Amino acid sequence: MATGYITHSDFLKHEMGSHHPECPERIQAINDQLIRSGIDGFLQHLEAPLATEEQIELVHTPEHVAFVKERSPESGYAMIDGDTIMNPHTLRVALRAAGAAIAGVDAVMKGEVENIFCAVRPPGHHAEPDRSMGFCIFDSVAVAARYAIETYGIERVAIIDFDVHHGNGTEAAFFNDPHILMCSFFQHPFYPYSGLDGSKNMVNIPLPASTRGDVVRSIVQERWLPALRNFEPELIMISAGFDAHREDDLGQMGLVEDDYAWITKRLKEVADEFAQGRIVSCLEGGYNLSALGRSVVAHIKALADL
Repeated sequence: MATGYITHSDFLKHEMGSHHPECPERIQAINDQLIRSGIDGFLQHLEAPLATEEQIELVHTPEHVAFVKERSPESGYAMIDGDTIMNPHTLRVALRAAGAAIAGVDAVMKGEVENIFCAVRPPGHHAEPDRSMGFCIFDSVAVAARYAIETYGIERVAIIDFDVHHGNGTEAAFFNDPHILMCSFFQHPFYPYSGLDGSKNMVNIPLPASTRGDVVRSIVQERWLPALRNFEPELIMISAGFDAHREDDLGQMGLVEDDYAWITKRLKEVADEFAQGRIVSCLEGGYNLSALGRSVVAHIKALADL
């Protein structure tokens, strides 16, 4: 089966000012690299629908959803966190980001594609059930994971987070949840200064600045893969942040494209063994535009066996 690619022009409309690293050009850089690499034509392209409020509330409180709606400006900008800003399009774009992840779940669960990459923004893994933070409005991966459990009756979803920052929002959503296994590595000490007190369903690996790919590969081999195989996931979801790349200014780790490809191949092996190949990967961080585009291409090539 094909690998899917899901995005939407709406993801270019959310912006937080010319100074902000989480910018619309991120999506353009990915699309440009997909075309330049020659793999765009091998992907099954889908459009991202809007998530409903009811779907968002599978993870987020009604009070949080109401707060985001109330803060949505008719013009200009509205701050909802020290580094998270809304413009008039942000609410719709955030709903579409979660909708893309949900559509990705539908596509793999119905066998329309084997796996799928969702090129979405804003990112989501810092958004906790009751607050937005860290560039994130709603936690798209968490919403889609809960949707998969509720809609398709599966009992075990693995969430992999290789962003340079710890996914505190996802952890908060699924703390001690037996249906979820979350595996992550992240730079520490570093924003959001969490992840050290995880529950039994969290495999959190804090790493110092300057950690390179060989160390990360050993951690994946020795810590993630045994936990994943013991868990036997029926679906793997990836919070795919590429800001642990050595060229990214928002982190200080040392990964390169080959490391992301290697990690993806190992996750595919687990998915093939337990989950009928089903992987839904969603963009999180990655702010050096060239490194982001190249890394996503490496990730998608690995997903598609190209």
